[in-house]
Amino acid sequence: MCGRYATTRTAADLTQLFAAEDETAESLAPDYNLAPTDPAPIVRVCATREARVLSLARWGLVPPWADDPRTGLKLINARAETLATSRVFAPSFAGRRCIVPADGWYEWVRTENGKQAYYMTDPVAGRGLAFAGLWTASKFGLSCTIITTAAQGELARVHDRMPLLLEPELWEAWLTAPADPELLAPPGPGYLSGLEIRPVGAAVGNVRNDGPELTRRLAEPDAQISLF
Repeated sequence: MCGRYATTRTAADLTQLFAAEDETAESLAPDYNLAPTDPAPIVRVCATREARVLSLARWGLVPPWADDPRTGLKLINARAETLATSRVFAPSFAGRRCIVPADGWYEWVRTENGKQAYYMTDPVAGRGLAFAGLWTASKFGLSCTIITTAAQGELARVHDRMPLLLEPELWEAWLTAPADPELLAPPGPGYLSGLEIRPVGAAVGNVRNDGPELTRRLAEPDAQISLF
């Protein structure tokens, strides 16, 4: 699953990268430890504007019929294998898909000494990642979920799931094409081989912690030997 990630690019950077209009009202702030229920930047197509927009959405999909926003706590991820037939996710897959910009995501590996945190990211500065997501609107505002798929390649050594990553040439189809299972195919091994699996400190485990130090590589992680 994806339960914690970092997203630090500015609204200006994201609107330029995704050719989107900004509707965040300059309220987007860097977050190195974004957790469920936090506001997350998403790129979606706004029907009234007929254009891509950069919005803020609560992480954890809150269905339109929900009476409590805490419903979204159980819906932070949508499994690619079943979302098309899900009562909760299918309507959004059909017409409310979004891109969730990220710098990278975190996972934890159990070791004999406890747990070791890892940060999966693109090592090329400024390039970042694009997660496939779904969004919806309810009386509680916009909310979103991140689509996950079976982990591929070396990423499977960290966790059996990973976010569905979108390469740039797929952004337009993901946002606008008719719903099709082919949209849920994981990226190829060439793209995944360029990702870095970076051991990081334990501080990321506390949601109150934030800052660039959370993503810094540990010099000598105890778990790296057992993992790789």
